[in-house]
Amino acid sequence: MSSDETDVRDEKPQFVLPLVVRIERDAPPARTDALETAARAVLEILTDERSTGEGEWARAMDDWQDARIRKVVRRARGAEWRRACALPGLTVTGAEAEVRVFPPVPLDGWPKDLARLQVSGTDLDDPAAPGPVPEGAAVLWFNPDLDMSAGKSMAQAGHGAQLLWWAMPDTGRKAWREAGFPLAVRTAPAADWPALTTSGLPVVRDAGFTEIAPGSATVVSAFPRTG
Repeated sequence: MSSDETDVRDEKPQFVLPLVVRIERDAPPARTDALETAARAVLEILTDERSTGEGEWARAMDDWQDARIRKVVRRARGAEWRRACALPGLTVTGAEAEVRVFPPVPLDGWPKDLARLQVSGTDLDDPAAPGPVPEGAAVLWFNPDLDMSAGKSMAQAGHGAQLLWWAMPDTGRKAWREAGFPLAVRTAPAADWPALTTSGLPVVRDAGFTEIAPGSATVVSAFPRTG
C-alpha cells in the first residue's frame, strides 16, 4: 500500500479490486509477463470510460480509491475462467498471460464465481531472464530482499502502476495511455534499492495483511524512459 494512506482511510467502507489470472494446468504464463499484465489491467480499468464521470463503475471506483487501494489476485482455469469472463470487467493480455480485472467490490461482497476461486497456487516462474527494459516503458522496480508469491507480486505491481499514474502530469498520462501503457517489471539490483526508495519516485508500502511485514517497501515506480 502507499505511504500516503492514513488512518482516516481505514475508517471508511473498504473495497477490493479483484483480479483473476488465467493459469491453465499445462500452460501457465511466465511470472514477469503475469506481473506486467496485471499492472496494465489496473491501468486499463482506472482509465476505462465506465470508471469515470457517470460511468457504471465510477461510484465503486471512487469508493475504493477513497479507502485503501486493496487488490486481491485469484487464479482460474477452464470453466472457472469462462465463468469469470462472463462477469462485468475487462481482460488484458500480455505475451501469453491473461488477466481479468473487475470493478471493486466490498471486502465481504465478492460475486460467488470469484469468491470460489483460489488465492494460493499462483506461484509462477520465468523460463528465461527478462530482457532489457524497452524504450519508453515505465519500470516497476521490485524489492530484491522480499520473497512474495506471484499473486501477491501481481497485486503489488498493480499498486505500483496506480501510484505512478496518480503521480504523472496530464501530458505524461496522455502519452503513456496512447502508447498502450508500456511498462516493465524488474527486480532492482540490491545495491540500487536504498537509493530508489529515497529518490522521490512513488513507493508502494504494503499494509501487511498478507505475506510480508506492515510498512515494507515493495515497489518503486519509475516514469517511462524517453530519449
